[in-house]
Amino acid sequence: MPQPYGRRSWIRCNKTVTAGTTPPGTSGEQQAARWVQQMFSGIAPRYDLINHVLSLNIDRGWRKSLIHSLGPVLSRPDAKVLDLCCGTGDVLLDLQRIAAAQVMGADFSHPMLISAQRKAFRKSLQARLFEADALELPLAAESLDAISIAFGFRNLTNYTYGLAELYRVLKPGGRLAILEFSHPPGLMTKAAYGMYSRVLLPAIGALISGSSAAYRYLPASIRNFPRACELRAMMGQSGFAESGFQLLTGGIAALHLGTKSAAGGAR
Repeated sequence: MPQPYGRRSWIRCNKTVTAGTTPPGTSGEQQAARWVQQMFSGIAPRYDLINHVLSLNIDRGWRKSLIHSLGPVLSRPDAKVLDLCCGTGDVLLDLQRIAAAQVMGADFSHPMLISAQRKAFRKSLQARLFEADALELPLAAESLDAISIAFGFRNLTNYTYGLAELYRVLKPGGRLAILEFSHPPGLMTKAAYGMYSRVLLPAIGALISGSSAAYRYLPASIRNFPRACELRAMMGQSGFAESGFQLLTGGIAALHLGTKSAAGGAR
């Protein structure tokens, strides 16, 4: 069963948390950011197909959980919601289809945004998109009611700065939902997923996308990402109240939720 939001976890947490993603051969945050940007731009044309094949379509259910967690905000016509690191727009368009709120999407990969725009056109939707770095959003402080991020937070070059920027642009009482890969606590699930991510995922991903570097980086970035309890602690330290997480599919993924304190103000 999924782990309830906010429940104290028995999952063992490491003492040292990775500051941000560090692709192979890079040194410094700027170089790492350029590498990730170029990598995602290169795989954009086949990104959707690869995701669904590699996840056996389980990712669709994870995304539904993310969207459901923002239900109260999405139902408000006066609310503004940002799907950050929106990629080719899967979550963005699902949000836009059901929301009374104004929904926008942002990504730092231009080819990803082009794919999202084309997908919106095919579905007769008008996507509100803009290109932006998640660590320096072109938005006013306290201008958003909710932010969703599906499988993009892991690729930020500085997780602490990223959380601070998300805190800045959220209104007091605003909601943050991060869906990200995690670390299964069960020994059997952990072993099976470890074998899959180290052997099958790189091989299948490289075959479909034509980029072996991308699908060597992605499983490594998952292994180096903070555990769910560690990210929950980071969210709390960044000012998010009621921060908690729900483990999905045996802990392969986790849905993290946090609320900006009503008295928080911009940092």
